[in-house]
Amino acid sequence: MNTPTRFNAPNAALLGTFWFGIQMVWGALLGISLQSRSVQFYPHDAVRAFSELAISGACVAAVTQIAAGIISDRRRKNGSRRLEFYACGAFIGAGAVIWFYLAPDFPQLAAALLVLQLGLNIAIGPYQAAIPDFIEESQLGGASAWMAALQSLGNVAGALAASFLKSAAAAGGAIAAVLLTGFALTAAHVRNLEPLANSATPLRVTRVFLDLFISRALMYVGFYTLLGYLYFYVARLMRGDPKAEVGELLITFLAAAATGAAIAGRAARFDRRIVAAAGGCIFILALGAFLFSRNRAELFGAAALAGIAWGIFLTADWALGCALLPRGSLATAMGVWNLALLVPQILAPSIVGAVLSALNALQSPDASRTAFVIACVEVAAGVAWLRRLPGSQARSA
Repeated sequence: MNTPTRFNAPNAALLGTFWFGIQMVWGALLGISLQSRSVQFYPHDAVRAFSELAISGACVAAVTQIAAGIISDRRRKNGSRRLEFYACGAFIGAGAVIWFYLAPDFPQLAAALLVLQLGLNIAIGPYQAAIPDFIEESQLGGASAWMAALQSLGNVAGALAASFLKSAAAAGGAIAAVLLTGFALTAAHVRNLEPLANSATPLRVTRVFLDLFISRALMYVGFYTLLGYLYFYVARLMRGDPKAEVGELLITFLAAAATGAAIAGRAARFDRRIVAAAGGCIFILALGAFLFSRNRAELFGAAALAGIAWGIFLTADWALGCALLPRGSLATAMGVWNLALLVPQILAPSIVGAVLSALNALQSPDASRTAFVIACVEVAAGVAWLRRLPGSQARSA
């Protein structure tokens, strides 16, 4: 029987370094660069252009993750550590992110985004199986806190690059370099780890799996609604460069999320449903604070509160997934489970767009405020759905 990897801070940090690089890409694109480049090419119809980019990219990601997960589980059965998927994602992703920042027109921008989604999602599903592949179940709470913290810190790095590196080539090159460095460090570490015993089994979609999926999806719809429309809200409310303002807000949010992840690390060893629900409730309060913000200080206070809440939820979410997903078909399960993250990237702009169209408010200056109200409803539904998960399985052994 294989000996589980001993959980400690250096092991968790090295295992999660690639996650930092991946999240640096998304921190740059999803909150700032997709929006700013949409404004660059379509200054009078940026919301619609952004929505089309976000939806098409998420569709490619969803299909890719499931396919990569199925193939990597078969490879895992034959002794693979899934490193070939990490490598493919890292190198395709690095090239595509540079192309994205240098794209001279909207069609090339869209093509670069689709290639980027294809590349990174070849890696993401197999890579997210790393914790349960190598970390024993009793240590999932601490390991999940590390992954959530590194996710937030990677997002911070991406927001910094997108906001303050004035050269597109410099931004794309810096992000690509960090992505490849993160891959190299994690891959070198994984080669020296002993995988846990794994008996391959077909993925069965149970009621627990469905409830886990739905609760996560509802929470992420609310998150992507906030993330997608924050740029337009700030551009309306604040004077000055909206890209820099949003970058600073996202850095505040994400730094606070790392703090929230650290706070939740020990709590996530107990009933992870309650920890996740607490994070969701605080996130709703933060959305309300955004709605009533009238100046810079209030916006930053709302961003910090939202970040702490999201860090708490992320930690519990990772721990719930690692505890409840079937180990015998882990990467496949992770790929399907990650649809609960990817489908919201499609649903968030689709729902907001449909509501705004019904209200004849797509061009309204209050469109982003309406989006925040929708996000409150979405997160509240996710919190309510968490109660359907089994309490005994959601607790640490």
